[in-house]
Amino acid sequence: MDTNMKKLPPRRVDVPKRILHWGLALITIVLIVWSCTGMDFGGIKATAGQIAGAIFSGIFHPDWSYVYNGSGEDLVSQLWQTVCIAFLGTFISAIISLPFAFWAAHTKHKKWYVSRTGKIVLAIIRSFPEIVLALMFIKAVGPGSAAGVLALGFHSVGMLAKLFSEAIENLEDGPNEAVTAVGGSKTNITMFSTLPNLMPALISNTLYRFDVSIRSASILGLVGAGGIGYPLIIALQYRQWNRVGIILLGIIIMVIVIDWISGLIRKKLV
Repeated sequence: MDTNMKKLPPRRVDVPKRILHWGLALITIVLIVWSCTGMDFGGIKATAGQIAGAIFSGIFHPDWSYVYNGSGEDLVSQLWQTVCIAFLGTFISAIISLPFAFWAAHTKHKKWYVSRTGKIVLAIIRSFPEIVLALMFIKAVGPGSAAGVLALGFHSVGMLAKLFSEAIENLEDGPNEAVTAVGGSKTNITMFSTLPNLMPALISNTLYRFDVSIRSASILGLVGAGGIGYPLIIALQYRQWNRVGIILLGIIIMVIVIDWISGLIRKKLV
């Protein structure tokens, strides 16, 4: 070893930064403990094991007669309705989200408060859970798939517009400057530069949101907003475990198939 090599000076300890990290860790632990103490846990019921066993028995011995019987109330029909609710809600929200995305993107406005107000509006829209929106729309249009479509569409606008606005902010300025250099207007920039470059992100985020909407549509039926959730809650209330089993299997298969198809579409188009 070269004795002439200078020894590196000891690394200076950033005491304030270390105190901040330990303080944040301590606050996190206190919050976790406080959250646990606030839970009203009365213990596991004596019938919990029996109910869990009945559910698993229903999954392994499903009611195959419920898969399809032509009545429109069978499993295939309800799953198809769930897919339609998720597709329409996502399709409507993807179209409505574009103007909100341009509103919330700070690179499209000279005044900072314009995009800030857009972001605040999107945050307000996202703050309403799908279940609450479904209950509100059920009061407005009645129970059924229409309420589910409106609830998913309204909620998805907040999330998709946020993702779209971030994609707009991450676009490079080169194509926009090229359109401007040849005398293009703001409309030309949007139509021939921004939207074509934004399309991969639009497709990817919309497909991702559709995956999420499939799961949400399955839950919305629990409050009467159409889809597979309604027969599931009825089967649970009447302890029809065989039917619960076939419905759960149907939901699992539906989610796996939709996820696989959307993955293939992303690889082809994005």
